[in-house]
Amino acid sequence: MNYKAVLFDLDGTLLDTLEDLAGSMNSVLRRSGFPEHELHAYKYFVGDGMLNLVRRAVPENARTDESVVAACLASMKEEYGRRWKEKTRPYPGVPEMLDALRQKGVKMVVLSNKPHEFTQLTVTSLLPRWKFDAVFGERPSIPRKPDPAAALEIAVAIGVRPAEFLYLGDTATDMITANAAGMYPVGALWGFRTAEELTASGAKTLIREPSDLLHLL
Repeated sequence: MNYKAVLFDLDGTLLDTLEDLAGSMNSVLRRSGFPEHELHAYKYFVGDGMLNLVRRAVPENARTDESVVAACLASMKEEYGRRWKEKTRPYPGVPEMLDALRQKGVKMVVLSNKPHEFTQLTVTSLLPRWKFDAVFGERPSIPRKPDPAAALEIAVAIGVRPAEFLYLGDTATDMITANAAGMYPVGALWGFRTAEELTASGAKTLIREPSDLLHLL
């Protein structure tokens, strides 16, 4: 297949955001009188939107209390809004991969479960050297991943058939989304989840370094 576009997940794929997410959420938990979590735990809390991050992080007996969840979500948005780029950086090899894709004329898009405006701010601020043909986050009108609606919307918007996309992500959510959209699912092993999870969720190829993506073109 002659792939014409690459759809990237953001957190855990292009950017290592874990420390800022964990630090922000732990700060919210601490102020709320709840136990904090080790950094590794956040690899399994993130990936499905900020609301789900909050639900997973608060104690089990608080997850069904909507007032507690709503308060923690508002605090998390405020806290993360202040510190989202303290430690967040592109993963090693990502800038070189993006340079090579640009030189090849491959279209590049980003689809994240972060809030839409924040996704755009993050990409603009931390990946300013590269032109992305579309940058979408979670929007109220469109179901979040793993629903394929946003991925298919992107395909229409940039005029590339879904089958001509490589989809690079680091979680089960991404692999399920890619398969549902008819895109080729590639698992990033430098991200937040395991090879076993990615394979079980439908990854057709796993790559250890960002530069490995270029061989699939």
